[in-house]
Amino acid sequence: MKLQSVFRLVPVLLWLSLVPFRPLAAQYYSQGPGRITLDNGVVHRSLDLGENGDRLTTLSYGLKGLEDEFVRPGGQEFGFLADGHAMNGLGGWKITSVDRAADSLGGDGVRLTYKSASTAKARLHLEVTYLLYPELPVVRKHLSLVNLGQEKVRLEAVDVEVLRSAWEDTDCWIMSDFARHKWLGPFVGNWNDPLAVVHMIGRRQGLALGNEAPSVTKRTGAFEDGSTFSVGLTRPDQDYPFLAWLKPGEKWESPWVFSLPYAGQSDPAAVVNGPVADFVRRHMGIRLAQLDRKPMFVYNTWNPFRTQVNEALVNELAEAAAACGAQEFVIDDGWQANKGDWEIDYQKFPHGLKPVFDHIRSLGMKPGLWISLTEAETKSKVYAAHPEWFCRDKAGRVANIHSSDPNTATACLGTDWYGHIRDVILGLVRDHGLGYVKLDLSLTRSAYVYDKTRTGCYATDHPFHDGREESFLVAYRRCMQLFDELHAAAPDLFIDCTFETWGPLQQVDYALVRHAEGDWLINVYEKSPLGSLRVRNLAWWRTPSMPATALVVGNLTLDDPERELNLLSLAGTLPIMLGDPRKVPPESRARLKAWADWLQAMQDKYNYTLYRSDLPGFGEPAEGQWDGWQRINTDTRAGGIVGVFRQAGLDSERMVGVSGLDPAATYSVRRGPAGEELTRMSGADLAAKGFRVSLPDTYGAVLFEIQRVQ
Repeated sequence: MKLQSVFRLVPVLLWLSLVPFRPLAAQYYSQGPGRITLDNGVVHRSLDLGENGDRLTTLSYGLKGLEDEFVRPGGQEFGFLADGHAMNGLGGWKITSVDRAADSLGGDGVRLTYKSASTAKARLHLEVTYLLYPELPVVRKHLSLVNLGQEKVRLEAVDVEVLRSAWEDTDCWIMSDFARHKWLGPFVGNWNDPLAVVHMIGRRQGLALGNEAPSVTKRTGAFEDGSTFSVGLTRPDQDYPFLAWLKPGEKWESPWVFSLPYAGQSDPAAVVNGPVADFVRRHMGIRLAQLDRKPMFVYNTWNPFRTQVNEALVNELAEAAAACGAQEFVIDDGWQANKGDWEIDYQKFPHGLKPVFDHIRSLGMKPGLWISLTEAETKSKVYAAHPEWFCRDKAGRVANIHSSDPNTATACLGTDWYGHIRDVILGLVRDHGLGYVKLDLSLTRSAYVYDKTRTGCYATDHPFHDGREESFLVAYRRCMQLFDELHAAAPDLFIDCTFETWGPLQQVDYALVRHAEGDWLINVYEKSPLGSLRVRNLAWWRTPSMPATALVVGNLTLDDPERELNLLSLAGTLPIMLGDPRKVPPESRARLKAWADWLQAMQDKYNYTLYRSDLPGFGEPAEGQWDGWQRINTDTRAGGIVGVFRQAGLDSERMVGVSGLDPAATYSVRRGPAGEELTRMSGADLAAKGFRVSLPDTYGAVLFEIQRVQ
């Protein structure tokens, strides 16, 4: 097999690797005649292999100690089209091995290996892997395929998970759109559904369905035929269809998906705040969980300076931002001579970037830059030298996917542009000490171009894809591989992958947060209190199914008169502020820095940035209401922080409860940033009774420390 063929569809460091057998505390599967039982003491799933090992389907799926079944037997288990021929788990296979599988994050389970029957149109080697995790009701699943034939195989419509529901659609809510909003009846999810929850109302139980495919390639379905759940990749009739060509001997691997049954809950949000968030934080391998020191307060130059940055301005802004407590300083667009070559504009920075970066570091901040991951100007040297590296439209012309600007073009990550942009970024790390990179603009689909035909790359001669349909998943996988290579060479580099790069408006998903630390999620330009409300509303919408600190929400400003409300609102995500910090009065700078220091102290105590859940009794942030969040370390239960906001709510006081604490322990409630104590209560009383919060201002905000003292 040619090396290029392997790397074409299975990028290095991309998907969670399975390691050889090693002794573990528990083995989560057992084998009997024609059966495999998955069981970690919390969840169980029974697989039927058929009398002759010619099938694979789920017989039983549920929670230990609960008789209720969550699925009916006879489901397809998986499905895909191979050269147009439908293949699934109901037949046409011959099992060849059953092996233990594990990952490096606590997962343990089984790998089932099959060959397709000789009568099948495409001869394939299939591996189906199931992983379970300690103390959680999660089953994670993955497919891999090898072409055993002599001709290439067209692979489409991959469903990694296919289950038959035990419930009727009329009895269920489908929590869609980041599992936040109700849907009734047949459902087909899109890029906004990395997590969907099917909630059986009357039985107070349900099934969470997680899809780890990137951006517009994901598809999750429920009750499309009245009974089936499916999780996988887009189909040929969709706007962004998945396609892969498997050459003879070539291997292709699916994204991971997961399912999580639950019971005893009237509110499906409880499972998202609880076991789903626990699984993502502990076992998915998100980048934030791998950082020893997480960013707490970032400043960015984009608003209001746009591209009008220079050495003198940046040095002034850096001094003012540091006085406000910023820990990262990002120079946005405008530092470069052109997009594409990414050389320094020496008219703006006559001494280069190194002395500017040195000055930023001397102020205690990490320096960062904005770079477009794939955009190049047609006047750039790289464009002139390598026009073959750029996306093509359906007429074969060089394409600009992001906008209608005729002077720029979109590079294709399915070419050697990949190595060019990698070397540019690593050169800036090596030569200038770059510590934070904001990677921007469209990769396969623009958030602002609504013509579906102006997406993907139509080129049929690019090394890693053959045509538009194959380009979507290839581009995202190469993007994630690039992030992994950057981290391997520069482990402390913070990668902020913007929603514009990832695709649709405000897009974030599990694939992104596994390979990048952050996602610039939106551009909010309204002054507060409307701007701060928008930030909190978006954060509520995307969390808790997404890690909150991965959400980089711009563009609230330091020079807004409501700057403190801005910062406190942003503390529910990753605080990033813009504006002109030189305009912030000295007393306000000191106040902001006190908050920034307090947030860092809270992080040092509780590691709260890996946690966020809904504040009990508070709903979606909206005008005329109160809203809030809690960022409590539910693993140690030592404490964390709570944010409470009055958005013109009629009441000036509210009772605030806190969940996730040790019921028997005593906790001190202290108001930030000064730390004055309001009360001491047990964890049980904080959950059941709460404490009183008074906000006399119509638009008010307060953050509290919750500290275990006994």
